[in-house]
Amino acid sequence: MRHLLWAAAAVALGLAACSPPAQQEEPPPVQVAVSPDAANIQAAIADARRPAEDVARDAARHPAETLGFAGIEPGDKVGEIFPGGGYFTRLFAVAVGEEGRVYPTIRPDGVAGEFETPILPIAAQYPNAVMARTPYDALAYPEPLDVVFTAQNYHDMALTAYNLGDRARMNATAFAALKPGGVYVIIDHAATAGSALETDAETALHRIDPAIVRAEVEAAGFVFDGESDVLRNPADTHTVSVFDPTIRGRTDQFMMRFRKPE
Repeated sequence: MRHLLWAAAAVALGLAACSPPAQQEEPPPVQVAVSPDAANIQAAIADARRPAEDVARDAARHPAETLGFAGIEPGDKVGEIFPGGGYFTRLFAVAVGEEGRVYPTIRPDGVAGEFETPILPIAAQYPNAVMARTPYDALAYPEPLDVVFTAQNYHDMALTAYNLGDRARMNATAFAALKPGGVYVIIDHAATAGSALETDAETALHRIDPAIVRAEVEAAGFVFDGESDVLRNPADTHTVSVFDPTIRGRTDQFMMRFRKPE
């Protein structure tokens, strides 16, 4: 994936100008955005295999902007943690093309849980969707990845009744799974800033403070690489469950991208 381009020529010219070494600074990386209008992304959205219920969710989930933010290009290898009903699995499979791969990721014993069951028949529809059976906190794939992606489930790792594993180890193994320069993209429902991490599934609003996510992911060695506001909703008070009918499907969500250093 061509996420970063370093201005090597500009550096060389600066050196040739004989500036004092103490004053020379390497220029920052230039982020190369993938347009939501890119042909591979638009082909994914137009895929006739997408069910009507997925298409109906596009207005709220902004798939073109999301895939563009993740930098999804033909040939990419994508690990998708908690694929659920396969909404993004379908999109990734088409957007990465025949030379790419998407690895919907479920636990080795994940055959009956709400996180796992729906994805099995969906992944079977796409030849380049290869199920990855791995613990969430011991992620492992058959090849280095360009993107690790998870949407609306990072908060669930903290709910003790779910027993999904350790978040720090999940982030560390996501880091190890990526190529240098690869990105880790996390989408989740926002909690009130400064609110405590939810651990009780019975009382949980199923939200998380974005600052907690950022701190935990950066602790694994990632560099914060950007945030999209496309899923934000200032009308969400953050005080009710994401499943409450007054807000379900319209929650205030953050989308953050973290980069594995080159």
